Amino acid sequence: MIEGLKIAIGADHAGFEMKNALLTILGENVKDFGTFSKDSCDYTDFAHPVASAVESGEFDYGILLCGSANGVAIAANKHQGIRAALCYNEAVTEPARSHTDANVLCIPSNFVTLEQAKKIVEIFFNTEFEGGRHARRVGKIACA
Repeated sequence: MIEGLKIAIGADHAGFEMKNALLTILGENVKDFGTFSKDSCDYTDFAHPVASAVESGEFDYGILLCGSANGVAIAANKHQGIRAALCYNEAVTEPARSHTDANVLCIPSNFVTLEQAKKIVEIFFNTEFEGGRHARRVGKIACA
């Protein structure tokens, strides 16, 4: 589905099953940063490694899942160069890429079905950043 891109993925216990299902459609250049069970765990333990992997350039994009996706998005956005977007439907996913050049997709596993999540992933990775006036705005995001 996503040829040539290196993707880092991670989830807490709430996103564990959806993460595993998404792994089956993401292709070969994906690294699973965990969790590896449904046991209760902290979303930050997966959000920070995925964000760091994208921030360093080792991976092109990241995908993070937790119940609401708020926690993983907040944690990932603490990293410079990360633009983590909480995407819960098709309508918000397209501008996450086209307008804000999001590089980490955050999916709320408690609020979307697997089929919706698959569509969100498809839109995210098939939408190009428009640049132009949006590039100027994205350039103003970093605090450094």
